[in-house]
Amino acid sequence: MSVQTIACYPEAVTEATATDDLLALENQVCFALAVATRKVLAAYRPLLEPMGLTHPQYLAMLALWERSPRTVVDLSRELALDPATLSPLLKRLEAAGLVRRSRGSDERTLDVTLTDAGLALRAQAEAVPPRVAAALNLGADDLAELRGMLHRVIAAAEQASGPVEEP
Repeated sequence: MSVQTIACYPEAVTEATATDDLLALENQVCFALAVATRKVLAAYRPLLEPMGLTHPQYLAMLALWERSPRTVVDLSRELALDPATLSPLLKRLEAAGLVRRSRGSDERTLDVTLTDAGLALRAQAEAVPPRVAAALNLGADDLAELRGMLHRVIAAAEQASGPVEEP
């Protein structure tokens, strides 16, 4: 009996085996996502450490390599991070000489611009995605399918509860 069958027919719960238990840890999407996140980030760590980046800093750099300068608000939106969470991360990137923060033409905005060192780091970062794919033993098609599914999960979660925000 599948989990879907149990969800449609609650009376079937009494007949369920351990693997059909709606509350079994192995049946929880949140658990699978949490473990997968930890394991995937662990694959990134040894690749990012020589570059002097944490994974959240790497994500910020990816966004800046796509477009620089950007405002903190724009980066916050792009990375789905609260500006208060992003600010200390950007301060550390600035201290490392990878970005420069400056007030925009509107005093209320803070622009973030890549420095020459930040631009140069991109060449080293180009090796990261194929090495992570190799570490995970996933091909381009598998990764594209997984990424597509995760984007659908994010969109569904946002629709169900509003935009996903960091606690």
